[in-house]
Amino acid sequence: MTEKNENSSEIKNFCLSPGLFRLDGGAMYGIIPRPLWEKVSPPDALNRIDLDLRLWLIQTSDKNILVDTGIGDYHGDKFDGRFDVRQDKDPLTQTLASLGLHPSDITDLVLSHLHFDHVGGLTKEEDGKLVNVFENATLHIHKKHWEYSKNPTQRDMGSFHYETFAPIVEQCDKAHKVNWLEGEDGVILNLCPGNDLNFKCSHGHTPFLAHPYSDEFIYLADLIPTSNHVSIPWVMGYDISPGITTENKIAFLDMIIEKDLKLIFEHDTKYWGAKVSKDPKKGYYCSELFDKEASISQL
Repeated sequence: MTEKNENSSEIKNFCLSPGLFRLDGGAMYGIIPRPLWEKVSPPDALNRIDLDLRLWLIQTSDKNILVDTGIGDYHGDKFDGRFDVRQDKDPLTQTLASLGLHPSDITDLVLSHLHFDHVGGLTKEEDGKLVNVFENATLHIHKKHWEYSKNPTQRDMGSFHYETFAPIVEQCDKAHKVNWLEGEDGVILNLCPGNDLNFKCSHGHTPFLAHPYSDEFIYLADLIPTSNHVSIPWVMGYDISPGITTENKIAFLDMIIEKDLKLIFEHDTKYWGAKVSKDPKKGYYCSELFDKEASISQL
């Protein structure tokens, strides 16, 4: 599907799923009682639910833009067992190869935020050292979120594997390969004449979580991680400020309806995305759901 801007060159969009993992179901659904959430996310014996690691790839005539990187494969057996990580070795290389691409072909890497399941794929281990997977890419990271990652609260510090991503970010910054995003919203980069990739921030899950969006799609990351989280009260227990998340969700969903955007869900295992509507009685809901058919879906 091409972008809605008739004056643009063809832009191709893909959803990539380099792997799956599991997190605690209660933590993923916050205050929602288990008898409700287990109907849509059946847990395993350890109360964990299945989650995707979905990425957004945008191709233009001269750019390959990747949004987020998945969980990475540097963690070790203990970590992979705890989170039931299921993916190939060097997962991004394997996934991109299905499109005839290599990580070195990625020109721009947009990081929504720096939690391990979103930035883990930035690095891989070679000869006992962690190296940059995307050697030719310009990184796009929100400056305020980067600063927060250096000194998060004790509640969420475990989500930031700072020692793995920070050296790569600093190396790229010294090479003038980081575009520091600033403010609540703005332009990330130009896709083609008259057509930009923009961002808008949310703050409930983590400060200055940057959500990229085009004329047609928006990447919700952990603001609305699955189709089940479109309902306003369904907020993750992982969020720093759940009340702020509910306010953010309303603002984003109103914008999404106004701009007629399709949602991309980062962690939904059944659906790569949805269209949303608002009903006076039942509130916001998915009016159309788009099935995940394979590890790669052209949108």
